[in-house]
Amino acid sequence: MSDYYQTLGINKTASQEEVKQAYRKLAHQHHPDKKGGDEKKFKEINEAYQVLSNQDKRAQYDQFGRVFEGGAGNAGGPGGGGFDFNSFGGQNSGFDFSGLNFEDLFGGFGFGQGSGSRKKPKNKGQDIEVELMIDLKDTLKDVAKKVSLSKMAKCSRCSGAGAEGNAKIKECFSCQGTGWVQQMRKLGPLTFSQDAVCPECKGEGKIPEKPCNVCRGEGRLRQTEEIEVMIPAGVDTGQTLRIDGAGEAGKRGGQAGNLYIRIAIKPHPLFERKGDDLLATYSISFSLAALGGEIDLEILEGKKISLKVPEGTQSGKVFRIGGKGIPHFGSWSRGDLFVELQVITPKKLTKEQKKLLEELRKEGL
Repeated sequence: MSDYYQTLGINKTASQEEVKQAYRKLAHQHHPDKKGGDEKKFKEINEAYQVLSNQDKRAQYDQFGRVFEGGAGNAGGPGGGGFDFNSFGGQNSGFDFSGLNFEDLFGGFGFGQGSGSRKKPKNKGQDIEVELMIDLKDTLKDVAKKVSLSKMAKCSRCSGAGAEGNAKIKECFSCQGTGWVQQMRKLGPLTFSQDAVCPECKGEGKIPEKPCNVCRGEGRLRQTEEIEVMIPAGVDTGQTLRIDGAGEAGKRGGQAGNLYIRIAIKPHPLFERKGDDLLATYSISFSLAALGGEIDLEILEGKKISLKVPEGTQSGKVFRIGGKGIPHFGSWSRGDLFVELQVITPKKLTKEQKKLLEELRKEGL
C-alpha cells in the first residue's frame, strides 16, 4: 500500500499548486489511452490526487494515514481519500468504537498535525532556570555575581557545526530532508500509518557527512561553566532576571536558549525588608527613654548614624529615617528605614540602683 505523497512524488509539505503540477505530469504520463500507459498506475495517481487536492481530506490523511481493518484492504476505497470512522461499531465490525474519542486516542501516538502545521522539531537549546541566593546588602547597588552552570555548551572542536573538519552537512537519506518518517502502528484490529520524527537526523532533515569525533555530530557537549552576571540594585526575592543566549546551546549551531535567574535574599539578623523599606528594632534603657538622649544606629551599609531620642519616649515608638531603605528597582531613590525602640526593664539591680529607684518611687516615678 503506497503512500499518497510518494505516489505523486512530492514532499508532505508540498503546496496545493505543487500537488496539481505533479498530478498533471504523472496523469499525462500514465494515462491508459496513451501508448505505454498504465491503467493501474493511473488509478493510484488519481486516488492520491483526489485526497491531497482536498484540504479536509488531506488533513485527515495526514492525521490518521491510511486506516484499514486487518485483511480488509484500503478502508477508504479508491478515490475515497479518507476513512469514515462512523463505519466502525456496526453489526459487522466486530469492534465497538462507540463513545471513543479518536482525538484523545491518537494523541498518544503523535497524531493530530496536518500538513500545514507539520514542522521540523526545533533545534534551539533549552532554557535554564537557576536560583541565586544573595545578601540583603547586595540589593543596595548593582553587583556582579558568579553562577556555576552544568549545561549543554557548544562543542569547541567543531564550533557547534557537528561535522568533523570541513565535512559537509547533507540531506538526511532516511527522511529526504523532511525530518519525518512513516511508521506503522497497530491498535486492536486497526493498523495506522503514522508520521514520526526521523531517528536518523532527530527531525532536523540534515546530517553531517562525517560527524564530529568529540560531540558525535550533535554540535554540543555537557560542560560546567561559571559565568558572571550583573544583579541590579533593588531586586527582591522571587524576581527573575533573563539573560538571552546564556542557556543551553542549540543542536548543530541552533539558537541557544536563555538563562533565567530567580533571586532569593538571605534573612538579615537585624533588618527586615518590607517592599523597599527596612524595619529594625533597638533596645534602650529606661533612663534614656525617660530623660532622652542619642543612640548610634547601624544602617544596612554598615555605617553608623545618630538618632535623637526625645524625653519620655515610650516603648514601641517608631522613628522613620528617610532614604535609608532599599533602592527602588530601576531608580536612584530609596525606601525608608523604620526604627522601633523597645524600653528594657532590667531583671537584676544592684543595691545602689534599687536605692535610687526607691527614691524615685517616692517621688511618684
